[in-house]
Amino acid sequence: MSTENRWLLPEGIDELLPERAGQLEALRRRLLDQCATWGYRYVIPPLVEFTDSLLIGLGADLDVVTCKFIDQMSGRMLGVRADITPQTARMDAHSLAEEGVTRLCYAGSTLQSTPQSVISGRAPIQLGAELFGSNAIEADSEIIGLMLSTFECAGVSRPLTLDIGHIGIYDALFSDAGLEPEVETQVFDALQRKSVPDIERLSASLPEREAERLARLVSLHGSPDVLASARAAFPDEPAVMAALDQLDTVLAGVQRAFPDVGVYVDLTELRGFRYHTGLVFAVYLEGRGSAVAKGGRYNNIGAVFGRDRPATGFAIDLKALVDDAKQSETTDVPVIAPQSDDAGLQTAVNVLRSAGRTVVMDVAPGVDLPNAERLISRNGEWIIEGGTSS
Repeated sequence: MSTENRWLLPEGIDELLPERAGQLEALRRRLLDQCATWGYRYVIPPLVEFTDSLLIGLGADLDVVTCKFIDQMSGRMLGVRADITPQTARMDAHSLAEEGVTRLCYAGSTLQSTPQSVISGRAPIQLGAELFGSNAIEADSEIIGLMLSTFECAGVSRPLTLDIGHIGIYDALFSDAGLEPEVETQVFDALQRKSVPDIERLSASLPEREAERLARLVSLHGSPDVLASARAAFPDEPAVMAALDQLDTVLAGVQRAFPDVGVYVDLTELRGFRYHTGLVFAVYLEGRGSAVAKGGRYNNIGAVFGRDRPATGFAIDLKALVDDAKQSETTDVPVIAPQSDDAGLQTAVNVLRSAGRTVVMDVAPGVDLPNAERLISRNGEWIIEGGTSS
């Protein structure tokens, strides 16, 4: 291997150098503190787990993007987490096993076999919050409110758009249709692409009732006015009406609390259909092609761990967010301290560091840091003097 190739990283894997790493860490701390003020407790799930637990329930959809290897100690298959949400569900159902409502938040690295986002590549740094134990629409509203509040906390100046839908609408219309898996996959794909020609082609092979429903559903995306159109399209479907009522309730709260956030209603959104059971939502930044945050309701996820619990939550891609977050305007000016056994110097260094100042010991005399100040001894006292230019 040539010297040049020794420095190559795998495709989709990146490294964060000091400036950007510092910005991301500061953002992570701010957002976790924000979650704490809403009552969400911080947890640290393991980086790897046995695939037996990592890829069941909610995690089953992650199988194809999970990096796996054999555990040399047990001989069992391990997986590196591609998403932290299933892990928090396991922790709620098994490790904590609390009664009532449990609120958890997390932040950590993930690894994916193929990139799901151009910005984050194969190693997103995910921050999220999950609310377990409540099936009330107020829980969904809280999670969406916290998600949007994190963008305010981050100081994002780009216009935001909340993309929101409800899996229950598709489920109510087609759950008893008996579609073959291959046909259902084609329907999913056509709806996601909003492809009217493909919908028309598929409708020709569907029962008349399902074909009519599909033709009406495919156009139900756009402004919040879509909700009224959906009521007119499916007036005799109680489950559809109930889902639309939930959307009305949540959007009324969003528009009161976040009047500057754009709203796009998409009743054809089927992301996570196999595990989401209600509202699904995402946040897009103007000028970005992929979502920066995603979430939704996924009731009954704990059943595979022996404890059935309703749940709702969201996750944010910190790497995708950091470049749009407002950075601190205060710049810490480093202080250079000389090498010395003087007790007064050590005391001065400790005092400065306790106050949050950066103090670096002068291990390379004659080499100054740009704009640094120096700790010097004058009349028996250690004081800070001036700044050097780069």
